[in-house]
Amino acid sequence: MIDRVEVVRGGGSALFGANAVGGTINIITKDPVNNSFQVASTLSNMNGKVWEQYMGANASLVSQDNVYGIAVYQSYRNRNPYDADDDGFSEIGKLNMNTFGIRTYYRPTQFGRLSLEYHTTNEFRRGGNKFDLEPFETDITEQTKHVINSGGLTYDLFWKEYKHKLSFFTSAQHVDRNSYYGAQQDPNAYGKTKDLTWVVGGMYSGNFDKVLFAPSQFTAGIEYQNDDLHDVMTGYNRDLKQVVRIASAYIQNEWKMDKLSLLAGFRLDEHNLIENPIFSPRVNMLYKPSDKVQARLTWSTGFRAPQAYDEDLHITAVGGEGVLISLADGLKPEKSNSYSGSIDWSSSIGHFQTNLLIEGFYTSLDDVFYLQNIGTDANGNSLQERRNGSGAEVYGVNLDGKIAHGRDASLQVGFTVQRSRYKELTSWSEDESVAGTRNMPRTPDCYGYFTFTAAPFKNFDLSLSGVYTGRMHVPHFAPTDEIPAGFPYQYITKDEMVHTPDFFDFNTKVNYTFVLNEHMKIQLNGGVQNMFNAFQKDLDKGTYRDSGYFYGPTQPRTYFVGIKLFN
Repeated sequence: MIDRVEVVRGGGSALFGANAVGGTINIITKDPVNNSFQVASTLSNMNGKVWEQYMGANASLVSQDNVYGIAVYQSYRNRNPYDADDDGFSEIGKLNMNTFGIRTYYRPTQFGRLSLEYHTTNEFRRGGNKFDLEPFETDITEQTKHVINSGGLTYDLFWKEYKHKLSFFTSAQHVDRNSYYGAQQDPNAYGKTKDLTWVVGGMYSGNFDKVLFAPSQFTAGIEYQNDDLHDVMTGYNRDLKQVVRIASAYIQNEWKMDKLSLLAGFRLDEHNLIENPIFSPRVNMLYKPSDKVQARLTWSTGFRAPQAYDEDLHITAVGGEGVLISLADGLKPEKSNSYSGSIDWSSSIGHFQTNLLIEGFYTSLDDVFYLQNIGTDANGNSLQERRNGSGAEVYGVNLDGKIAHGRDASLQVGFTVQRSRYKELTSWSEDESVAGTRNMPRTPDCYGYFTFTAAPFKNFDLSLSGVYTGRMHVPHFAPTDEIPAGFPYQYITKDEMVHTPDFFDFNTKVNYTFVLNEHMKIQLNGGVQNMFNAFQKDLDKGTYRDSGYFYGPTQPRTYFVGIKLFN
């Protein structure tokens, strides 16, 4: 029930608040617009070893007078663990997931609208070995069980021919997680996390014939967010409670002229873990000299608030180590300043529609967080303090192009060249003899994609796609335990920063649709993901492996077939 996915490069705290430092992915759900249904099932196989099943269904119902509408969805996934190198340990864990959601609206008046949504997810994941045993009876197990319930309520009020809108909203999410991250039959590695987040707020949006010098769209709002987290690992004597409270206000105005649009806005966040309020401005200018060409300049800011809780607190238990994190005195939030400029050209060439985008971007990160070891406590837990580092820079050029021949065929290509560097040498290993790095880990210097779709025959269509991931630097940690004599696998003896190879992930899919009648269709589909099996070759093996040393495409060559029934 997703309408579209927006990917916003650069700082986005003026729109989204805390943690929108370097980029934002915004998932926009869609309201029901007509009566429809769909039932689908897919069966896939990873490299001839592992099966995965998916089943999903959704339906929507809308009244003839559009007074009410309701949409529901449900999905189920089940995947067995995948062992790429036959060492008995999974590279892709076992997964079982059930989701259900509902979204509905009601219009009590012509200018009023009440929207309600609810989503629930029940998810089990497990990686490691000896899946038929309890976690504490294995050599390595990383296991989580999530029960997530979320929902929201919004009321929209319109007036003056829908030019003005006032919205009131509230939403909440509760996460109940049981976890086990441990090795060598560790009985202490069980953890439990409960997290309740709720938000209330209001927003006004209005279109005006003239504000100062031009017509404009004005937006302003306030919101309050509360996050109450309780994380416990009894075996490591860790009981962490964290409460985050954020009060926010934002203002934005977009002036719209014939060839020029100018947007300016800011957000003010009062965060209980930050001493002073955070001011996050943004400016955007769009110039359209013609219908075919437009140019854009953007400056935006972002911030990330410090917090003591991190999922790494659980992951470190795999090495038999409990970790307690504290915040340094005077700790500042991470901040970013992002600049970008782009030129977008579109044109019709015969029966073809073309588009070309060239974009340059630069982001400066200041006061970047890092963890510093400061000793151990009486229970043997490692004590780490979150501190501010020097900062980092991300800059590059992005190129996107598209050519389409109506619905018959289209080709879209994109490529990015970028650099991600710390401003100073930064330590990444607890081994003091290991040199620091200026390369930000897991950030490729080049990446790209292509998508080709075609419908050469009636009721038949196909797609080809590919993703290129360039070389990057990935930390590889040596075992911390003493390895028994005669152990069959070899490991690195010292932490090292690996410069990985590049990867190209190529995918194919074909669809054929049978029209049963005007209200019923059946579609058969099949294809191959990662056709050339571009998958990591230098995986650690055995009990003492670095389970975090994993990069490249997330799954091997995978064959799939599916069926879909819809109207």
